[in-house]
Amino acid sequence: MILRLLVAMGFALLSACATDTPASMDGKQVPHLDSRNTLNQLGKADLDRMADVEMQANSDSLRLLMTKLYKRNPHELKKSTSSSVEEMVNWVFNGSHGWQFKEINQKQGIAAIQLAFDPTYKGDRVLPFIVGLQTMLVKAHGGKVDFYMTDSIEPQSVYNAARNMEIAAWKLSTARDESGTLYLLTNEINDTERNLSFEREFGKIIGRLDLYAVTLEEKSQRFITRVTHGLATAIFFPL
Repeated sequence: MILRLLVAMGFALLSACATDTPASMDGKQVPHLDSRNTLNQLGKADLDRMADVEMQANSDSLRLLMTKLYKRNPHELKKSTSSSVEEMVNWVFNGSHGWQFKEINQKQGIAAIQLAFDPTYKGDRVLPFIVGLQTMLVKAHGGKVDFYMTDSIEPQSVYNAARNMEIAAWKLSTARDESGTLYLLTNEINDTERNLSFEREFGKIIGRLDLYAVTLEEKSQRFITRVTHGLATAIFFPL
């Protein structure tokens, strides 16, 4: 009963904080999967569908964050391509590269995130940051983006991914080079403008991950070891 309630709440909350999802006839956002009417849904339980929605929504959020980062930091885009922001983002998320990019030495996960703030790295910093976050999410979900009843996801890994998102978001807003300049510009706060859209998008990702981790914990009875950490001294958690 508790698990069913968590799943039901999960669908409601994931739909509420999803991005780029189709609107219903009354204009409200609803959870959506492109494959929801296909035969592959027969091999999915409610928890698998919840994982599908969570993973898709978080990938959509990372796509949005990548777009916003390039628009705030156009000099980084120029290090990679003369194409538009939209073309670059589409290539990263839909290209045939298998998330292996020679421009960042095929780094993925935490190693790629750390490269984005490496003072010796001179390439496009947006690319390793987003590639690192996306591949970290996939690893936390057992290396998959499409889930079935035969799959087993470790709730601790999903929980750790949420904490790593917090650390990555903190680094993004605070990490500076030798001259004291932020590696990447994000939120805009001044006398005339207060734009915290980056912070809000990270909050959505972290909330989805935490919700799914708790739901998995309830289903599997594999209890999560919760941690308290100060962001300024935190290191990334293993998955």
